Order: sequence, then C-alpha cells, then structure tokens
Amino acid sequence: MISTRVRYALRMMVDLAQHQNEGFISLKDIANRQGISKKYLEQIIPILNRASFLRASRGFAGGYQLLKSPKDYTVGDVMRAIEGSLAPVACLEGETNNCPRCAECPTLFVWEGLQKVQTEYLDGITIQDILDKQEAESGNNYSI
Repeated sequence: MISTRVRYALRMMVDLAQHQNEGFISLKDIANRQGISKKYLEQIIPILNRASFLRASRGFAGGYQLLKSPKDYTVGDVMRAIEGSLAPVACLEGETNNCPRCAECPTLFVWEGLQKVQTEYLDGITIQDILDKQEAESGNNYSI
C-alpha cells in the first residue's frame, strides 16, 4: 500500500513541475490546486528539502521550486525520499540481508523479484513522463 504521504509528495512534485516557469510557488497555491491541506504539505517539505529536491525562498514572493529538471526525478526517487526504501519486506531494506533465516528462506526469491520489478518500474517513470502523459491525455479531450 502506497502511503498518503508518498502520494501527496508526488502530486506536489508534479505541481511544482507544471508551474516551474512561474518562479517560486507557495504552499498555499499547491494546496489549493491539489486539494491537500497546507499543514500536510508543511510536513512533506522538510523531507523533500533533505533529499535536495527543492529550492526554497522566504518572504513575500517566496515558495518552492524543483532544484532539477522534472526529467531528473523518478517516482522511485520520491518514494525513497519519503519512505526510505522500496523494499517489500524488512530483510531487504539494507544493502545486505542480515536476516538470520535468509540462507534457508524459501520465499526470499519472491520478495527479491518483487523488489526488482517494482524498483525498475518506479525508477523508469520520471516527473516529466507524468507531465507528458497528462498533456497527451488532455490533448485528446475534444468534441465536435
């Protein structure tokens, strides 16, 4: 199950990407457009800042911008920044599996396979891909 915090962080990153040419974007504006509480976004901002995803500006015209181009952030990057890991089970969270049962665990290959597929998929989708798909779909909404 994907947490609300991850879903909101991703929506926030997409919103910042959509409005990247408008300068610094306020949390209030993001919250209004996305229908997310500003207080909730205030909890996500420090995490994204620690991950070096955002540039912040204080003051009257302050707000946030993406530090890099939308093509340089993957969905997997955002998820790892928020949750710390994409591992489906605790024993796969670190670089080495320290589980005392890993040598004889009959299901370990299942979780390793799930992690591989999940990581490849999520790291294969960028914020730019989301913008491009959204633009393509909105371009197909016409009627005669």
